[in-house]
Amino acid sequence: MEEKNIGEVAIEVKNLSKIYKLYDKPSDRFKEALRLTRRQYREHYALRDVNMSIRQGETVGIIGTNGSGKSTILKIITGVLNPTSGQVQVNGRISALLELGAGFDMEYNGIENVYLNGTMIGFSEEEIEKKLPEILDFADIGDYVHQPVKTYSSGMFVRLAFAVAINIDPEILIVDEALSVGDVFFQAKCYRKFEEFKAKGKTIVFVSHDLSSVSKYCDRVYLLNQGVLLGEGSPKNMIDAYKQVLVGQYEEGEDGKGGADPGQNPELLEYGTHQAEIKEVYITDERGVRANAIIKGSVFSIHMKVAFYEHIPSPIFAYSVKNVIGVEITGTNTMVEKAYLDSGEPGQVKEIIFTQEMNLQGGEYLLSLGLTGYEGDRFQVYHRLYDALNITVVSDKNTVGYYDMNSRISVKDLEQ
Repeated sequence: MEEKNIGEVAIEVKNLSKIYKLYDKPSDRFKEALRLTRRQYREHYALRDVNMSIRQGETVGIIGTNGSGKSTILKIITGVLNPTSGQVQVNGRISALLELGAGFDMEYNGIENVYLNGTMIGFSEEEIEKKLPEILDFADIGDYVHQPVKTYSSGMFVRLAFAVAINIDPEILIVDEALSVGDVFFQAKCYRKFEEFKAKGKTIVFVSHDLSSVSKYCDRVYLLNQGVLLGEGSPKNMIDAYKQVLVGQYEEGEDGKGGADPGQNPELLEYGTHQAEIKEVYITDERGVRANAIIKGSVFSIHMKVAFYEHIPSPIFAYSVKNVIGVEITGTNTMVEKAYLDSGEPGQVKEIIFTQEMNLQGGEYLLSLGLTGYEGDRFQVYHRLYDALNITVVSDKNTVGYYDMNSRISVKDLEQ
């Protein structure tokens, strides 16, 4: 592989902090603005004294849990947000893939928005005109480009926004979770463009939960957690550290046990007759540590603690997993598995444990649980918990679709 030529500093972040004021109610903000009362807010550090140095020609990833400050620092680098303190210096023309289409005028048609976005970045009309065929070919939305963007489907909107941002030929490309837009063919086109940028020696900074992309494309990685920079280094080392953060094992001396269960949904939906109840739900990883982040390919367990208040002849314990848009991906129950066929009696408390291998693709999922059964021929729901827990699957290899077939590949030389 040809050695990459790393040049001068492209982005320098020094002692960067971003503080948000959190008010308990809107009236507190109003009273403070009129100086009718003393300070009524709490300070939340989205970023705290962060330092980064990214050189020209590098591809740098920023990883961390939700709420760690990843998107905030990208918005400050691109000028969308102002820092509370610290400095950012950028040397080069930036194209940002943050909130795709944020600069679009919904009343303008597609071509008019291409010119609008191009001039905002600093191109002349002549320069944009030269780029226009390439942009429209990349977006591939046909005659819709002559219609107001407010008439576009979400897919067409995203395709045009991505095409504009990535074909403007910036010196620095900033990407925030934007390489998974559109259908699989458009995603492939986006990744080919990404690789083309790398080959040209462009500076690329991107945030992603897709650790396989981080591992494949990045020269270095920064790890953020709750606004604090935990470290920077090779993709492998930082991904390993990120996995420790996810299971509460990063800080020395922390055993990951005790305290509130991770991933709990405070606004879950529940219903049932309550003749028996699911009293506690949690997940443990392959070490038996409570966690809501599970490494793909590892063994994990789902735990249900159930209290019985009446005689339940044949209780059925179940779980299901769905993605964030509500599609059920997988699930099972004790009747299907022929695992428990006894009755539940008043005063009993039972723990049901489902143990399996995590083969879902990396991403965010929701866990629902059920306690049901039959009274004669009548199906009865004793207790159901919808979206009770969040499961984060951590992966450095995502295949196509919802789960991994765990293929074993061999290549043989055949006689001509």
